[in-house]
Amino acid sequence: MRFDSDQWGEILITLTRNKARTFLTAFGIFWGIFMLMILMGGGQGLQLALGKTFAGFASNAGFIVADRTSEPYAGYQTGRSWSIQLQDLERIRNLVPEVDVVAPVTFGANANATYQDKNSKNVTVKTFTEEYNVIEQVPIQEGRLLNNADNDQRRKVCVIGKRIKADLFPDSISPLGKFIKVDGVQYQIVGVNNKERNGISIGGFADKTIFLPYRTLTTIYNRQNDIDLIAYTVKEGYTVSQAQEKVADVLKRIHKIHPDDTKAVQKINAEAIFQMVDSLFKGISILIWMIGLGTLIAGAIGVSNIMLVTVRERTSEIGIRRAIGAKPRDILIQTMSESIVLTLVAGMTGICLAVGVLVLLENNATGVFEGANFQVPFWTAMGAALLLSLLGVLAGTGPTLRALSIKPVDAMREE
Repeated sequence: MRFDSDQWGEILITLTRNKARTFLTAFGIFWGIFMLMILMGGGQGLQLALGKTFAGFASNAGFIVADRTSEPYAGYQTGRSWSIQLQDLERIRNLVPEVDVVAPVTFGANANATYQDKNSKNVTVKTFTEEYNVIEQVPIQEGRLLNNADNDQRRKVCVIGKRIKADLFPDSISPLGKFIKVDGVQYQIVGVNNKERNGISIGGFADKTIFLPYRTLTTIYNRQNDIDLIAYTVKEGYTVSQAQEKVADVLKRIHKIHPDDTKAVQKINAEAIFQMVDSLFKGISILIWMIGLGTLIAGAIGVSNIMLVTVRERTSEIGIRRAIGAKPRDILIQTMSESIVLTLVAGMTGICLAVGVLVLLENNATGVFEGANFQVPFWTAMGAALLLSLLGVLAGTGPTLRALSIKPVDAMREE
């Protein structure tokens, strides 16, 4: 398609002849592509932000927590308290083939951590094992993770969260090798947890958590073999829903709990939560495209209407052109060009403004959205531009065909 300056000038004159009508029609295209880009960028930013929240957490994980019984059984009354024991982990490994990794989680009391005259309040004290790192990965900012040797030898070592480091070592001093006091006991810092505050963490905020070797914590807090919760993952090919009932049945049988008691063994299915979030984002994505495309189609219909009116107003002109030798192709190019130019100018303006708004949003995002990427992928924007061109062609097709269907003599007689 080749245009000279006269053709471009004619396109400009035609589109500016009725400025209000052209503006309102172009605004429909502009608003449709603007909202589509904003919704897509915002949806992507939200998805990435939640992705960061779930990062490092096993999507095939389940958790079991002991609660009071709600049914009398085997001579025990309703409301009996019971606790999960360390030995139960081995029984679950042997009796539930769907289970892959099983890890104990026990908490110390919420306490204050101190170093010299510095204080970090309300920290969570929590056990750590190498198995648990499979379920909730603990990224290390500096130093190392706790290991089985720390656990077997009951070493008084710990891994602290980023916020605790900032509270106790505000001058960018490396905390590695330093001793902090928690509940009157001193622990040597061997690592710093790099997990963000908004990330998923069992028992408290990751940046305010102190990890201790399992045997160290249970010895110091006199927890013996008691476990606050069991964390486990399932093998490939199985779901948490398939495994959790079997795990609960094993615990009920061992601890003499009524098989129909629905409250004594509390089950948490992280896999179901991940699937729900994934389905939510798929639904949001479909809704975004429906809204955006619907608005764009409405704008394209507006373009088609204005081109139809324009062709109607220029019927005599088209008749004269054809009478003096203009080919149908020339008429087709002229009317199609006007439609495409109007659509592309309005659409590209919407894309540019949307990108600017998304950049502003990204640069000023805080909290859970901090660091999230709200930008629309390049090829998505290019696809939107191609879609606009296609809509422009379709919008100009009807008016162009009408113009070509009029005989030159009849067109010249029309008022």
